[in-house]
Amino acid sequence: MASQNYRVNRQIRSREVRLIGADGEPVGVVSIDRAKVLAQEAGLDLVEVSPNARPPVCKVMDFGKFKYDQKKKERASGKKGRVVSGLKELRVRPAIDKHDLEYRLKNGRKFLEEGHKVQVVCIFRGRQMAHPEHGYDVMRTVARDLEDISKVESPPKMAGNRMTMMLAKR
Repeated sequence: MASQNYRVNRQIRSREVRLIGADGEPVGVVSIDRAKVLAQEAGLDLVEVSPNARPPVCKVMDFGKFKYDQKKKERASGKKGRVVSGLKELRVRPAIDKHDLEYRLKNGRKFLEEGHKVQVVCIFRGRQMAHPEHGYDVMRTVARDLEDISKVESPPKMAGNRMTMMLAKR
């Protein structure tokens, strides 16, 4: 509704409008000139809220406050019920230290609880490429430690010097 463009004061082109007063009570069908005078006397704006009605419906209100409230509602509605489906990455190494792995697992658990998918990436360097089983061991450990909250969406696969595995929330 905030993306809708409202006609205000002099932008309204109809000869007659159905007017709603500043208190929210219907005034009735009045000429546009009379509606503008009533809005001006109240120190507020005349806003066309329903341009497709016959005659168009206009309301006497503070347009700046109205726009602010609309944006606030739009932001609030965007936060609730939104499912985050982003992709987060956990980077590990074939010879990762136990503490480092625990730290990354803690982050991975947090990402999964927030609704993100987690891509586990094991990067091999130099001679580590000769022993991909070490990478598979790390991947199995990650999958096992996060299996209570996640499922393996795609198993570990080698691609060049990287091994990737995708986890999704259960």
